[in-house]
Amino acid sequence: MFKIRSPYLFSGWKQIDLWLLGLCVIVTLFGGMMIRSAELNQGLTDWWQHWLVGGVGLTIALLIARWRYENLLQLHWVIYGLTNISLIAVMIIGTTAKGAQRWIAVGGFNLQPSEFAKVGVIITLAAILHTKTASTIPAFIKALAITSVPWALVFLQPDLGTSLVFGAITLGMLYWGNANPGWLILLVSPLVSIILFNVYLPGWIVWTIAMCAIAFFTLPWKWMGAVSAVAVNLVAGELGSLLWGILKDYQKDRIILFLNPEKDPLGGGYHLIQSRIAIGAGEKWGQGLNNGTQTQLNFIPEQHTDFIFSAVGEELGFAGCLMVLFVFWLICWRLIHIAQTAKDNFGSLLAIGVLSMLVFQVIVNISMTIGLAPVTGIPLPWISYGRSAMLTNFIAIGIVESVANYRQRAIRYY
Repeated sequence: MFKIRSPYLFSGWKQIDLWLLGLCVIVTLFGGMMIRSAELNQGLTDWWQHWLVGGVGLTIALLIARWRYENLLQLHWVIYGLTNISLIAVMIIGTTAKGAQRWIAVGGFNLQPSEFAKVGVIITLAAILHTKTASTIPAFIKALAITSVPWALVFLQPDLGTSLVFGAITLGMLYWGNANPGWLILLVSPLVSIILFNVYLPGWIVWTIAMCAIAFFTLPWKWMGAVSAVAVNLVAGELGSLLWGILKDYQKDRIILFLNPEKDPLGGGYHLIQSRIAIGAGEKWGQGLNNGTQTQLNFIPEQHTDFIFSAVGEELGFAGCLMVLFVFWLICWRLIHIAQTAKDNFGSLLAIGVLSMLVFQVIVNISMTIGLAPVTGIPLPWISYGRSAMLTNFIAIGIVESVANYRQRAIRYY
């Protein structure tokens, strides 16, 4: 890792992780280049805003890196309150687009509070688990209860994609906070039961038996826990049809058409089909930047946002896709390094929270573009066009850089 040695101008950033910061900048520059290519024949000229917002985000990240992250411990309830207030506000005064009410207009720009809420949840959970780890059932339930409030507010917007990110953040941080892995499996078991019960009943039976065994061996009340696990999974399976009725029509389409997009090739399945065609057309080395047929002829609507990876696959090929994945792997490696070398549990949990957020978003976004996951509206970090997402990612990196910057205890001179 490089270290800045200037005793004056850069003295406040001596311990920051330049690898991490540099990789994020590189991905941002690459994202602007791909957005420009995707917009080239659409009459859009706002691709440069991606770099502009990225520059603002980088500045914010550097400022946060100089600010001691320990101060967030005293502010975490304030941050938690502001997070929930912003999510309530968007439901009252927010603007609606594409069937969801997620944005608040501020100074001519649309801000998405649910994006910034990710950082709020990370800070709050880190502060709670720093005080008391999730190694006991009461502490585990307390962490879940606190997270459930912003999660429910986001789900009601409705923003299914971001609510799933909240779940990934919670699971990752609980695991790092010494929660029993069996409890985490039991936590997600109802969701698995909903799917298996309605798709493959024998699979649901095997799954329920497995959950019964996990509950028996991991929960403090063995038989009661085992019976409760069976009951919860049974009820979850029965409630599957009811929950299906709660989902919006476009959310249902995303789930159904992910499994078989050819059912509606000119409607809900169009995105997935064209995205797979574009990525496949790129083959090994791609068709060349600004030369992708699907991309330049606008076969993929809104490609510069959630489906930007299809442009990468078509124009830069398999090699370009591997390079993007490798850079994201390097970012995750640096985040894990910072988590392991942080001077306290709070800093370590902050880094793991950011890691969980980014890993989940990268996996889901790329998976949906190649047909391995439903379309959830989750952007590809630093590459997809989106102001709120860009600022959120840089704020998160700024907090982690603060953890890195102050990982060594201050030396006092007398």
